[in-house]
Amino acid sequence: MTIDSITTSMRSMGKGSWAILAILLIVLVGTAVLSYLGWTSAAGTDVPASGYIALALGVIFSLAVGVGLMALVFYSSRAGYDEPARLVQKDDVSSDPLSSSRTLDQDEEPRLDAGRDRGDVRR
Repeated sequence: MTIDSITTSMRSMGKGSWAILAILLIVLVGTAVLSYLGWTSAAGTDVPASGYIALALGVIFSLAVGVGLMALVFYSSRAGYDEPARLVQKDDVSSDPLSSSRTLDQDEEPRLDAGRDRGDVRR
């Protein structure tokens, strides 16, 4: 990226973009000031061993939950669980989804399926 391209992109920013940038910079400076004040006001305070153990367990647990949830997202996407639901009809009816010649019995309810058993699931 050259200086010319940076100045060109800065000139093309509107008033709203500059306002957002200014607000974010103010939040960044405020966070730095509060961090400094918090760090210096706790001078001479020691953290007990139980505090470090709690910190380590919290980090490990948070990482395990994050990794587990991301693994489930990838698995469900790959396995076809994210496919849209479709109406499953009995076997004695034609496979044409547009045919409406069949009516449900009074005690029969339609069943929705997410498409896991279809052959056209993208892998």
